[in-house]
This record gives sequence, C-alpha cells and structure tokens, in this order.
Amino acid sequence: MAIADNLTILTEGEMRVTGRLVHASNATLYATVTLNSQELNCIYKPIAGERPLWDFSEGTLAHREFAAYLLSKDLGFDVVPLTILREGPYGPGMVQQWIDIDESIDLAEFFSSDHPKLRAMAIFDSIINNTDRKIGHLLPVDSEIVFGCDHGVTFHVDNKLRTVLWQWADGPFTQMEILLLQKALRHIQTDLGLALQPFLTADEILATEKRIQALLESKKFPLPNPDWPAVPWPAF
Repeated sequence: MAIADNLTILTEGEMRVTGRLVHASNATLYATVTLNSQELNCIYKPIAGERPLWDFSEGTLAHREFAAYLLSKDLGFDVVPLTILREGPYGPGMVQQWIDIDESIDLAEFFSSDHPKLRAMAIFDSIINNTDRKIGHLLPVDSEIVFGCDHGVTFHVDNKLRTVLWQWADGPFTQMEILLLQKALRHIQTDLGLALQPFLTADEILATEKRIQALLESKKFPLPNPDWPAVPWPAF
C-alpha cells in the first residue's frame, strides 16, 4: 500500500473530532484524519463556529487562515503549518496539521529572542497585517523550526498590526529580506494575487500589495500604529 503524503491524508481522510480547545474564542476542535490506516492529528475550525467580529466580515476567518498559509508557502516563509479548507463533521472550515512543540522551550523567554524564524515571522505578520500574534501562537518544534498558528484576523485593509514580536521595530532589513520583499511584491501582483482572489476581497489584496511597497520604501521593520493597541490582549 502506497504511503500518502500529509496533504492527501488531510484532504481525503475521514475526520473524527476528539476534543476542543476550550480557551479559543472561536470553535477550535482537535481531530484525527484517517486515510488507509494512516493518521494525522489536526485542528479543525468550522466556519459555523466563528464568532462575529465588528471589524471583519462574518464567516471569513477560515478563508483568511488559508490565505495566510498560501502566502507563507509561496514566499518561502514556511511559518504556517499545512492548512486546507474542507468539509468536516460540522460543515466546511479550516483544517490545519497539528504541530507538536518542544515543551522544553520557555515561550515566555523565547518570544522576545532574536531567533531568525521569529524575525521572519515578524516580516510575515507585517505583510498579512496580523492583528493577533500572541506568545501562545508560537510553535517551536525545535531550536530551528518554528511555526505560528491562528491567522484568522489578518489581511484587513486598515493598519491593525498587533503582535508580541516588536524586538526589531524600526530596525533595518537585511539585503536578503529586501530581496524577499521584492519577490513578495512581484508575486502579489501576479500569480499569488490571483491565488488569493477566492479568499480575500480585491481591496484586501491591494492593501497587502501596498503594505509590501511601504516596507520596501522604508527598508525597515514597522513601528506600532499609534492609533491601535500594539500588543494583543492577553499577550499569551
């Protein structure tokens, strides 16, 4: 029997919900997907379980999570775990591969470090306009690999960047980071922009392009918006 890859398992496997993350603001379910005796643990967020927000259109959070994954994968950030949209036991929603973290890493100290993957995540968050980068949303697998989760409140047209990763604020980008942003601009204006169209509005995609342009013009990490809270609450 051929061994299926994780994308195939996540997409085609039978899903069984086994638990719920009780502290999440929206319905966030722990599940197992099984395909030909191969299992993969995942997080399932049904659209039906999304709570309405005053500043985001209703029923769009799952699509924003998937859009964040597409951008992360396309540009080589690789900070968002494998994510898809599919039907589940409670209707369509976002399904994301579960990440087991290194429990020996103290997140309370780790989040403020100069880790290169956190630095990349700070740039990524600036592009997608992440308004909820909490400490608990950081998923260090080991000393090198770090993922992030919970990207539902992203891609707003207004500057809503709210994060715990401010240690590089107003600091200059490296030449490699500038090249990455130049690549991001090219892609958002072409294939990536087209790929995002089913999941974001035209205004949201245009705003993403403008954020990338602003980062390239400044050549610096952004500063907090003085008219918006800089850090999500609670921070963890």
